[in-house]
Amino acid sequence: MTVNRQLDKIRNIGIIAHIDAGKTTTTERVLYYTGNTYRLGNVDEGTTVTDFMEQERERGITIQSAAITCEWKGHQINLIDTPGHIDFTAEVQRSLRVLDGGVVVFDAVAGVEPQSETVWRQADRYGVPRICFVNKMDRTGADFDRTVNMIRERLGANPVPVQYPIGAESSFKGAVDLLTMRGLVYTDELGANPEEVDVPADLVEVVQVAHERLVEAIAESDEDLTVKYLEGESISLEELKTALRKATLHGTLVPVLCGTSLRNKGVQPLLDAAITYLPSPLDRPAITGLVPGRDETVTRRADFNEPVSALVFKIITDPYVGRLAYVRVYSGVLRSGEMLLNATKDRKERIGRLMRIFADKRDEVKEIGAGDIAAIIGLRHSFTGETLCDADKPVVLEAITFPEPVISVAIEPRTKADQDKLSEALNRLSDEDPTFRVRVDENTGQTLISGMGELHLEVLADRMIREFKVSASVGKPQVAYRETITQQVKAEGRFVRQSGGRGQYGHVKVTFEPLEPGSGFVFANGIIGGTVPREYIPAIEAGIREALEGGVIGGYPIVDIKATLYDGSYHEVDSSEMAFRIAGSLAVRDGVPRAKPILLEPIMNVEVVVPEEQLGDVIGELNSRRGQIEGLEPHSKSMQAVRAKVPMGEMFGYATRVRSLTQGRGTFSMEFVHYAPVPESVSKSVLEGSPRR
Repeated sequence: MTVNRQLDKIRNIGIIAHIDAGKTTTTERVLYYTGNTYRLGNVDEGTTVTDFMEQERERGITIQSAAITCEWKGHQINLIDTPGHIDFTAEVQRSLRVLDGGVVVFDAVAGVEPQSETVWRQADRYGVPRICFVNKMDRTGADFDRTVNMIRERLGANPVPVQYPIGAESSFKGAVDLLTMRGLVYTDELGANPEEVDVPADLVEVVQVAHERLVEAIAESDEDLTVKYLEGESISLEELKTALRKATLHGTLVPVLCGTSLRNKGVQPLLDAAITYLPSPLDRPAITGLVPGRDETVTRRADFNEPVSALVFKIITDPYVGRLAYVRVYSGVLRSGEMLLNATKDRKERIGRLMRIFADKRDEVKEIGAGDIAAIIGLRHSFTGETLCDADKPVVLEAITFPEPVISVAIEPRTKADQDKLSEALNRLSDEDPTFRVRVDENTGQTLISGMGELHLEVLADRMIREFKVSASVGKPQVAYRETITQQVKAEGRFVRQSGGRGQYGHVKVTFEPLEPGSGFVFANGIIGGTVPREYIPAIEAGIREALEGGVIGGYPIVDIKATLYDGSYHEVDSSEMAFRIAGSLAVRDGVPRAKPILLEPIMNVEVVVPEEQLGDVIGELNSRRGQIEGLEPHSKSMQAVRAKVPMGEMFGYATRVRSLTQGRGTFSMEFVHYAPVPESVSKSVLEGSPRR
């Protein structure tokens, strides 16, 4: 296989949704109908292609996004199946950054669920055009119209059904195409040969109304068609499709289809819609980046003759070939064996082998062109979010930002032999996962690993044992608290060591002040007149940063603070970078305790879906966990959704509690929102168990 020169025939699309909406099953059907597999994979049986990790097959969930290349009606589709669980939200985020379009899958019974809203917001952020697939139409309680209304109300989108279901629940047989006004009925078990039929007599009226609404919505999105529509002229099928494609690309309309992937109904029309309405790399705006070292913006178009630019969006460790780096090529042609520049780090990288990925199988290729997605073997210094480009025409593309981890556990090797294996495993896992952090607590000497939730850390610990053969004991989960200051303070750091020979001298004066929540750390140089030479400023900043890693109340990192260096002194002979680095950290130790420091805790957005009869118990339970109830709304038949903000520290063991309160019928999901001050009564008990104890 060589570079695909027909950019208009490429589709880079992701399948995104809430957990259990049917993403992986839909992906499996796509693989089957595009001829990539010869048997239908099943999540429950652990036979899926894209969920190829042992943990994914055991748990029946997607953990890592998997990329696959397949063909449909002369088009190359690079498909990414993403996880639905909020703990693996980084996988969705990095996939959306490099995708051109998305297929958002909804459960026809549950409708729009919390993680659907999260991925929808992420897709909005990256400007990714979408089509919707209302899945599980065969389930009891499936309601197509209700799901479409929820998309409109909860996501603020403008959904337009391009299909109308024939039957529902156990009688679901297929769907009517509202543009051609022809029905497709699936008669065989594999759904490979759907039968085209007339609109069933009992649906003629409702389908006619739906068709008129669709035509009106499309006509409103296009000026020329609006005139035609108002003047009563007929609009051709081709004109409607072209206008709907244009509106989808601009995000003004979102086509909605329906089916049931598990029962093999509705996947081929979904593939047709992906080709018809979702963008090719040519339909997306040219990517912009900065010239390294200069505040100059440059653009790169999806063109083979442009200089090479590509973004590394995922690193995985493969047991057979080692380190695999997934890349999206934005311009030029990437060739195996050539030397490129990692512009983010200003380091040269040789492209080893290039692979087209088929989940856990791969085909080697010699080159990959603009607009395409592939994997590289042999990159040594490049990580997620970094740019590879032509060394003569360097550019740094916008990196991918990831949420901060909210939960930590201590991990200790059982034997001396496991110590080395553990550090190698931690290094490789943190290479792969940007939301996984490792640090050694300076007070206890413990290794702490941090992640996005209990499941996230559980899976990582499991992988260490299975893939890296590390025997380690994992502690109880702890909340990733933070500290901050509440008032401005002036501080001084003086490090002087006079001895017989050359001594050490560093002296700084710094103002510390609180910042808005979420600001992180800001350093400002306010030195006038050279009282501290310029070459020592970076060392002072590094010393302050280092000291802020371990706070003064409980040893937790200090955030949302600004440090302004305003004065100091130096010695012609004895001053050094090391002396000023230490002086910077001493200023933190001097100032922060006097700035009225407080403890911060992560607050989670929680949505609990429960039967109406247990609503009171669930609300009472959330209140007892310091939750603030934000609202209630009907969810599905006899089920209510409770939305609340609850501190992360109160959510441990909640899954078991919800199940026991609702006889197993209740479910919940949560997502990190922000950090907030810890009440004083709670703060005392937290600090008793803190690393500073």
